Amino acid sequence: MALIVQKYGGTSVGSTERIKNVAKRIAKFQRQGHQVVVVVSAMSGETNRLIALTKEIQEQPDPREYDVVISTGEQVTIGLLAMALQDININAKSYTGGQVKILTDNTFTKARIISIEENNIRRDLNDGKVVIVAGFQGVDKDGNITTLGRGGSDTSAVALAAALKADECQIYTDVDGVYTTDPRIVPEAKKLDTITFEEMLEMASQGSKVLQIRAVEFAGKYKVKLRVLSSLDEKDAIASSGNNSGTLITIEEDKQKMEHAIISGIAFNRDEAKLTLTGVPDKPGIAFQILNAISQSNVDVDMIIQNVGRDGTTDFSFTVNRGEFEKALSILERVKLQLGAREILSDNKICKISAVGVGMRSHPGVATKLFQTLSDENINVKMISTSEIKISVVIDEKYLELAVRVLHKAFGLDK
Repeated sequence: MALIVQKYGGTSVGSTERIKNVAKRIAKFQRQGHQVVVVVSAMSGETNRLIALTKEIQEQPDPREYDVVISTGEQVTIGLLAMALQDININAKSYTGGQVKILTDNTFTKARIISIEENNIRRDLNDGKVVIVAGFQGVDKDGNITTLGRGGSDTSAVALAAALKADECQIYTDVDGVYTTDPRIVPEAKKLDTITFEEMLEMASQGSKVLQIRAVEFAGKYKVKLRVLSSLDEKDAIASSGNNSGTLITIEEDKQKMEHAIISGIAFNRDEAKLTLTGVPDKPGIAFQILNAISQSNVDVDMIIQNVGRDGTTDFSFTVNRGEFEKALSILERVKLQLGAREILSDNKICKISAVGVGMRSHPGVATKLFQTLSDENINVKMISTSEIKISVVIDEKYLELAVRVLHKAFGLDK
């Protein structure tokens, strides 16, 4: 039988009743002879509650102590789920990230996994136990608790699946798969039976909340078979690693799909903010000086544009996550003085919309259709970024839902 890693998100374990339902689902797999490792998030809303507590104490919480606090949510869930399984006569054992020895670097709040010691887990699986692991957390070489960033439980699950060479990694969420876009905005959105790792990586990086981008990167790198399913849908409870439910994320491209579906999905991200430094000296090394100062403060930069130089100066624009807007702005104030730049322009009322699809490689005219569609709705494009299988634009946030709907229709994703 198969070795399966299952991950259940906060909504799936959002109450003791739902935890009991998850236990019943896991039991079906285990009773069919599968070895099961389960990764869980904190109960829905719990991580936000813990973050709020830290900010009541410190406006800018100490990163080490912040991780100590917010990692406790998952510890509650693993204990409750182990009890729920034991209550239905399934032998189960819970582990924190530190007990497994998920070794990470020491970048608190955004740690990256270095290695996983799987010996204890394998021993428990061979003894017939269901192993439950706290997602989102690990320890550094000095034994400090670390967290992997929001959505890090997906990364924990895929990393464990890679370390254990699992037959499949199943990500259970409150949706039944990956859709062409968010059905809450476009009711006609369709569930995809399959999507390539490349497409899913772009969708995740451009704002799709179904999977965390690092989890997709991990799965692609270690060729982990990944499936997204609903924990709230009984038809997805079929205890078979070969079932056809949800969305399968594949390494191979579907050649027929490439010929017929130019775009696989429209992704979007509301949490964007734009910063522009004007009157920057137009000379080598300026981009490095600006972005190095930002990255040194552990702020991730997304889209970047440098304008054509004029009169020895240029303008330099980039986007960051809206939650890091104030931090990036304060860093840029220092950089402005150092470089003798003219002024800082900022806008935290923007959003990013992306059209993603491997079919772009063999179909010209995608950009033309995208810009024409937005133009027809009088939506102004502020920034543009492209890759081989993606086109992203930054627009005013007030146009987000309209833009998603018209682009979804323009590319035939509602059919």
